[in-house]
Amino acid sequence: MEPLYQQTNKQVHEVQSHMGRLETADKQALHLVEKEIQASIDQVFSRLERLEILSSKEPPNKRQNAKLRVDQLKYDAQHLQTALRNFQHRRYAREQQERQREELLSRTFTTNDSDTTIPMDESLQFNSSLHNIHHGMDDLIGGGHSILEGLRAQRLTLKGTQKKILDIANMLGLSNTVMRLIEKRAFQDKYLMIGGMLLTCVVMFLVVQYLT
Repeated sequence: MEPLYQQTNKQVHEVQSHMGRLETADKQALHLVEKEIQASIDQVFSRLERLEILSSKEPPNKRQNAKLRVDQLKYDAQHLQTALRNFQHRRYAREQQERQREELLSRTFTTNDSDTTIPMDESLQFNSSLHNIHHGMDDLIGGGHSILEGLRAQRLTLKGTQKKILDIANMLGLSNTVMRLIEKRAFQDKYLMIGGMLLTCVVMFLVVQYLT
């Protein structure tokens, strides 16, 4: 068991030293370095499996210590595997950001008279338009709600005023002609309120059509 343990321990230290190459290797050699490190880690885990079997066969007075040494190697190997995966995740994210930046910089300039513009990313432009439409809809809905509430309050006020006028008219004994004039005015006010509501809806519809 001891020779295999020493070989495995030495390989773990070699992998630890090779991890530093990940930060200094160029893009062409980086993938090769990652493969070499991963192959070494896989070999370490393979040897650890054999060491676990051998440690269980050690004499009782040495078995506990042998298992502790193997567990320590296993912990170091797992730590190296995690470090390699974290580095790969960071590399993937960095490469994706570089690709996106290169795609943006590679977009050609288009000349329109004396103005030079860079086409925006379609998805960003679409999201911006949706945001503006939603914001405009919220404003329209809020404004329409306020208008409807105002019209409703005016309607209630007109009803109350009409009732008070009718009561006063009955008390004063006004003629039927005056009563009909009052009722006609109330009827006109009702249609005026309905027309205002319809006009508000039409304006909201036209604004939404314009924003989209």
